Amino acid sequence: MGRGIPGSQSLKWVAVLAWVAACGGAPGLVESTELTGVDEELGASASALTTCVTAGSGLQTTANLNLRSGPSTSYGILLTIPANSVATEAGGGCPTSGWYKLSFSGVTGWASGAYLVQVTGSSSARDAAITRAASGMGFSYWWGHGAWKAGASAGTCTGNCPSCSHTGSYGADCSGFLAKVWVVPGTNTDVSVDSHPYGTVHFNVDSSQWTTISRDALLKADALVYNLNGAGHTFVYESGDGWGSMWAYECKGCAYGCVHNLRTASTDFHAIRHF
Repeated sequence: MGRGIPGSQSLKWVAVLAWVAACGGAPGLVESTELTGVDEELGASASALTTCVTAGSGLQTTANLNLRSGPSTSYGILLTIPANSVATEAGGGCPTSGWYKLSFSGVTGWASGAYLVQVTGSSSARDAAITRAASGMGFSYWWGHGAWKAGASAGTCTGNCPSCSHTGSYGADCSGFLAKVWVVPGTNTDVSVDSHPYGTVHFNVDSSQWTTISRDALLKADALVYNLNGAGHTFVYESGDGWGSMWAYECKGCAYGCVHNLRTASTDFHAIRHF
């Protein structure tokens, strides 16, 4: 499905050449701003979250809240989550000294439970991700791209990618699709705007936005990925046996397009989690 980037090359060359990776694309730039939130030392409110919650749950802030690089105020601030925003529990579900591992706007870090409450209902980030995934089904496979729009022409793909031809304005390859579903980076919010910030070469290694998990621990909207000897693929997990048959959303290849299907995954794949 294409040529990849050997892991031993410098980050500079990965940034320049990542477009050749299977489902690849040039990486986006990440901006960092020093922000100040609330003082986590003020103490918990009566509604403070202190118990274990289900991994992937939506947690709402009751005030502007610092997202830090570790579970205490001694760690640096990654960003500030605005009051009344919903972040996603990204750790094991239980707090560490009162701190929860959260994902918000494509960034994963730690926040104090003193200013968090659990969101109830079906509006979690995982549900939203699956909804985005489902909205892309039926569109064409488009190497190095990621965009779809309800009611628009699905497009066509012919040939063997990366030496393939595409017609139409919408479609996605596997990693362009995953970036849209996960909204990474945080600006990649509009599925109808073509964007391809990452390739499988990026999803294949842990980052500040996704981490490796056991295939036994897969939850809906997690993903499986591999990049090996210049070839790679990734897909969004929905349900089933992480080591056997599972339902998946994926932009599968030129001949298949973007499909919701029952599939298995070889041991080359490992599981990754964003939410």
